[in-house]
Amino acid sequence: MPAVRPIIDAHLDLAWNAVSYDRDQLLPVADLRAADSKLEGKGRGACTVSLHEMRGSGIGLCLATVLARALPKDADKTLNMGKRGQRTVLLREDLDYANQTIACCAARCQLAYYELLEQQGHMAFIRNRGDLERLWAPWSQGPSDRAPIGFILSMEGADPIIEPKDAAWWWEQGLRTACLAHYGPSAYAMGTGGDGPLTARGRDLVKIFDELGMILDLVHTADTAFDQALEIYGGPAFVSHGNCRALAQHDRQLTDRQIRAIVERGGVIGAVLDCWMMMVDYNEPHCSRQDVTLDKLVDHIDHVCQVAGSAAHAGIGSDLDGGFGTEQCPADLDTIHDLHKLEPLLARRGYSDQDIDAIFYGNWLRFFGEALPER
Repeated sequence: MPAVRPIIDAHLDLAWNAVSYDRDQLLPVADLRAADSKLEGKGRGACTVSLHEMRGSGIGLCLATVLARALPKDADKTLNMGKRGQRTVLLREDLDYANQTIACCAARCQLAYYELLEQQGHMAFIRNRGDLERLWAPWSQGPSDRAPIGFILSMEGADPIIEPKDAAWWWEQGLRTACLAHYGPSAYAMGTGGDGPLTARGRDLVKIFDELGMILDLVHTADTAFDQALEIYGGPAFVSHGNCRALAQHDRQLTDRQIRAIVERGGVIGAVLDCWMMMVDYNEPHCSRQDVTLDKLVDHIDHVCQVAGSAAHAGIGSDLDGGFGTEQCPADLDTIHDLHKLEPLLARRGYSDQDIDAIFYGNWLRFFGEALPER
C-alpha cells in the first residue's frame, strides 16, 4: 500500500468552480482562498479543492462535472426562489439560465475548460476501460506531480442536452455519465425538492442513454422518477454523491429500498460531505459545522454497507466546493486532503484495510471497469 492511500472521488465540480467562480484549479487551495477572500458570496475564501490539492492527496481519478440548469417554464410558481433584477430564478444565480439553449452554452464552456486542461497535460479524459486502466496505473502507486488526473466526464442535471437526440453529440465529446435533474423540475424529470415523474422527453432520454451506453447516475432524482428510470434503463446505475435518508431525513437522500436497487444493478453510492446531508436538522438555527464531524459521514458509509450486506457498494463522492466551502463542511475537514481522516474512523468501526481500499477507490474501479465501453 502506498504511503498515501489512493482515492477516487465520484463528484467534483471543477469546471464550474473555474468558470463561474474564477478559481484557477492549478493553484494551491491557500492561493485560491486568498484571491477569493476579496470577493463576496457563499463559500468565498473557504474553498477546499484544487487539482494541486488533489495531486498531493493521491486523488488521481474523479468524476468531473458539467453543470448548468434551465429555468422551468413555470418558474413563477416554483418554491425557494430568489431575484436577479426583474427575472425570477430558481435557487442560484450562478447556475440557472433562461432556457436549455443558454444552459447548453454554459455547459459547453465548462467542457472547453476540461479540453484545455487535457491539452496542457493536467487532466485526461477517461472514455473507455482502457483509458481507466492506463490513467489509474500511476496513481495506484501514490501521489504524482506528473501524471495527468484522469476524469470521467459527468453531467449533473441533463438540461444542457437540449433534445434527447443531442445526447449522442455529448457522448461523442466524451460524456459518459449523467443524471436527469438537479434541484426542482427539469425538462426530463423531477429533481430534489419534491416528488414527480419522468417527463415524456425524459423517458425518451433514458432510452437513448441505454442505447448509447451512457451510465445512469440516479443522484437528485425524485422518488417516482427514480423508479421509472430503472424500469426503462437496463444498464448499470449508480449514485455519484448521496447519503442515507434513514440518517438524514430529506428527499435528497436515498431510502434503503433505493440503496438496494442500486446494489442490484452492481452500482456504488458515493458519500457526500455537505453538512446538511449528513445530519438531521442541520439547517436549524442552533446548528453549525461544529456539530458535524467526519464520523457522521462514516455513519452513512456504514449504513450503505449494512443495507448492501458488504463494503462492495460504498464509495466517496465528496461534492466538495459544490457551491459551498468549509462553512458547510464537517468541522474536522479543511481541504479535500482530509478525506484521508476517514481511514482510522472506518478502521475503528471494524473495516479492514481491504474494505477501506474498496471504499476509497476499489469499488469505483470495479464499477466503471465494467460499465464503461471497452474502447
